[in-house]
Amino acid sequence: MFDGHGLDLSNPPAKVGGAELRARQAEICSKLEDGSVLLIVNNPESVRSADVEYPYRSNSNMLYLVGWEAPDAVACFHQVDGGWQTRLYVPPRNVEKETWTGIRPGLEGAEEHYPIDKAVSIDDIEEDLAALLTICKSAYHVRGLSESVDKILDSALLEVTRERQRSGSGPQNLLDPRPLLGEMRLIKSDAEVAQMRHAARIASAAHIESMRHGSGNCGEHQLQAIIEGCFKNNCSQWSYPSIVGGGDNATILHYHENDSEIADGDLVLIDAGCEVNGYASDITRSWPVNGKFSDNQRAIYQIVLDAEEAAIAECKPGVPYDAPHFAARKVMAQGLLDLGILEGPTLEDALSAEQLSLYFMHNTSHWLGLDVHDVGVYRPDDEPRLLEAGMVLTIEPGLYFGAWRPDIEIDEKWAGIGIRIEDDVLITTDGCDVLTKDCPKTVEDLEAIIGTA
Repeated sequence: MFDGHGLDLSNPPAKVGGAELRARQAEICSKLEDGSVLLIVNNPESVRSADVEYPYRSNSNMLYLVGWEAPDAVACFHQVDGGWQTRLYVPPRNVEKETWTGIRPGLEGAEEHYPIDKAVSIDDIEEDLAALLTICKSAYHVRGLSESVDKILDSALLEVTRERQRSGSGPQNLLDPRPLLGEMRLIKSDAEVAQMRHAARIASAAHIESMRHGSGNCGEHQLQAIIEGCFKNNCSQWSYPSIVGGGDNATILHYHENDSEIADGDLVLIDAGCEVNGYASDITRSWPVNGKFSDNQRAIYQIVLDAEEAAIAECKPGVPYDAPHFAARKVMAQGLLDLGILEGPTLEDALSAEQLSLYFMHNTSHWLGLDVHDVGVYRPDDEPRLLEAGMVLTIEPGLYFGAWRPDIEIDEKWAGIGIRIEDDVLITTDGCDVLTKDCPKTVEDLEAIIGTA
């Protein structure tokens, strides 16, 4: 198990290097108002129950600018003598605490191993911020990530507001840095693409392994264990909670229970991806657990596959981001018209919200990167963004015929069929590269591999 199935998983890419992180810092600082300060607050640890915490994951903007992966940290970018300085506020080393929870870099490790100018104890942040805010014109900060930092900032802002009334100094604006960072993160560098390509390979191998273990009767939990075991075996973790839905559960878009038995003859929909050095993959495959599509399953599956291929064909520079969505909708509407599922009578009628949207109720794409639903505005100035080389997006059309639904009557021969096919697509200078192309998806390829373990 977990042998990679011919995919090279043995050479994971190095993390994005300090030089690139420094270049990102310089770029974001060049976009800030002159005389401002930028704060990037890391995520706090999150309690699962009582004294048990969830596995920790850094804020994506902290990873993007500094690469820091521990909690209780704040990155501060501010101007000194006409240039920008990066300070990182972190907890000092604490042997007693580290005995329980693991070794932390501390101030010395932060300065030695991370692209910053100065590491400062997190205990000093209140005093330092108060001083910085008295001389800056604007402060960039995302509220709500850290109650303690919000309180420090509020207190400092209150004090400098009083000072501004006396002397005119202190920040006049509290600004959100996320739109600026979102624009930067939309275009992936070669180093970022390397992370995502490796994550795509791992996820592809995991999906293949689950297919090999398909059988006439198997549990959703068993397939989830195979998928996520493959992630762990390759030093990665899931990039979002895995969806493993068999039968009617496959028609629930964000089904997470993953605890039902899958009946012989049913389809299973697996939406599962992994994360490598913070960068996500996102794959969905749908297949019959007994290894053979029924005629009705195959008919719906082929419509979705044709729609996905039509959408991928639209992925190239200069094309509106929503062109893949419209291409997929057109193929699926025509396919369902041909099967008599949609009434039409015309394709335009079938594309209406009252018809196709009963069975395809989500968008075809989202950005992918450090977050599985990555940042970046889709419609700047209310116009669809044009695709550019370096962008990564998913292509994931689907059709869902939930027998459980009380709002529509599903013909028995389609009832319980839920199919989504999802790939990760990199826009290149002359077209696109499907990062997840190693994961089987044709009917013939799926039937050849299911149950071969």
